[in-house]
Amino acid sequence: MSLMNKEQIKSIIPHRDPFLLIDEIIELEPGKRVVAKKHVKEDEFWIKGHFPNQPVQPGVLTIEMLAQAGAVCILSVPENKGKIAFFGGIDKARFKKQILPGDTVTLNVEIIKIKGSIGVGKAIATVDGKKAVLAQIMFALEK
Repeated sequence: MSLMNKEQIKSIIPHRDPFLLIDEIIELEPGKRVVAKKHVKEDEFWIKGHFPNQPVQPGVLTIEMLAQAGAVCILSVPENKGKIAFFGGIDKARFKKQILPGDTVTLNVEIIKIKGSIGVGKAIATVDGKKAVLAQIMFALEK
C-alpha cells in the first residue's frame, strides 16, 4: 500500500522528471527509515543506450534512487522542510544483481548517523527479495 505517490514525493524533494527516480513511498519513519519503490519501465530514458540489445539499469542510477528515497526520509522531518539534501558521498557500494526493465526495485534506507547537517544512511535495493545494490550514502543538508 502506497503512503505517497509521485506528486506527494515532489512536495518533499526537488527532483523532477526525467530525474525523479522513485515512484512511491510505502513505509516512512521521518528522519529514521524509508521504503520506496521504482518500477523500471522499458521506456526509461537510460534503457535504450545501456545497453542496446541487452538493457540493464545503470548501477549509479540505482544509487541515485536510494539517495532520493533517503532524501524523502530526512526532509520529512518538520525542521528540514523545504531544504535540499545534497549527495555527500558513497562508501561500501556493491552491485550484486542486475536490474532489468520490468523489475520493481524496493529501496530501503535507514538513517544510521546524523551530526549537525551531515548524515549517513544504510541503503539496500532489492528485486524480488534479492539484494541488488548495497551502499552507505552520505548527505549534507542545505543550511
